[in-house]
Amino acid sequence: MAQAQMRKPVECGVPDHMQYLHPTLRNNYGNWKYHDRPRPGVLHHVSKSGEEVWTVRAGTQRQMDVYTIRKLCDIADKFAEGHVRFTIRSNMEFMVADEKKVAPLIAELEKNGFPVGGTGNSVSMIAHTQGWLHCDIPGTDASGVVKALMDELYEEFIHEEMPNRVRLSTSCCEINCGGQADIAIVIQHTKPPKINHDLVANVCERPAVVARCPVAAIRPALVNGKPSLEVDEKKCICCGACFPPCPPMQINDPEHSKLAIWVGGKNSNARIKPQFMKMVAAGLPNNAPRWPEVAAVVKNILRVYKEDARPWERMADWIERIGWPRFFEKTNLPFTKYLIDDWRGARSNLNASTHIRF
Repeated sequence: MAQAQMRKPVECGVPDHMQYLHPTLRNNYGNWKYHDRPRPGVLHHVSKSGEEVWTVRAGTQRQMDVYTIRKLCDIADKFAEGHVRFTIRSNMEFMVADEKKVAPLIAELEKNGFPVGGTGNSVSMIAHTQGWLHCDIPGTDASGVVKALMDELYEEFIHEEMPNRVRLSTSCCEINCGGQADIAIVIQHTKPPKINHDLVANVCERPAVVARCPVAAIRPALVNGKPSLEVDEKKCICCGACFPPCPPMQINDPEHSKLAIWVGGKNSNARIKPQFMKMVAAGLPNNAPRWPEVAAVVKNILRVYKEDARPWERMADWIERIGWPRFFEKTNLPFTKYLIDDWRGARSNLNASTHIRF
């Protein structure tokens, strides 16, 4: 008997997500009547047809080994009708169509170390870049900062006690693909790159490196008779963009690469105009593996926000109401010269804003 011809894979676009949805979600897609939250970490959706589905959200450690993934899948098969999905913040959501399955599912998740929460007015799981494991440019390990911080913020994840939802993010480099939130933790390189001129000609495509610099601070040079590169340190903003295409331009430094805390990014407000986040703490040690100095500043800001903000006031809305001087007074954070945006291109940054023009 001839073997059936296998279908050729479609190698463009994403797969159709409908085939993976829980049957109740698929049958009622776009037909929901209302939803509520019976408890932190549980979403309850009711469709116009009367069908119901409960979604249980559990936090993960973000970078997971195969044994952890298998454990979560086993829990899904045994307690959650076999349907799961990951959120953009690396939480895992389990869907069930029977309310009686919710409590056993939560008990099993918590028994195996997966906290249930992150919904409503809580501190959600931290969004972040890849860090040392996957990225070619990191100055710190964003995944490690996330794990250390969420260990400290465990109670705020499993309870809904904040004035409004709180979104945190971390970015492992200054190019900053993970750094717009209520509170963002971003690496700072404070010194221009150190160049190993013996390796540049063999490793780097020099025109690509020159083109990569956003402030035109890099140019070709001849060093010791070999083609190389040089940096105009007066122009260099220490962003690290030159390092991925040219590893001999080493910018990571155990002493001079620091962490900064930014507050009030473009997605951290509900009632005011979009705005750029602002730096409120600079020069924090890149102190792996627990980053205690960073955790102390973040917990302090969250504590003051929790005590002082009005109900349903987002972080940026609260700061807009009390003003930045009061923010620094209430948090006891020192305002230093490093928090002033005096970069030569700052005017362009501000003119790109929706509410500042000069």
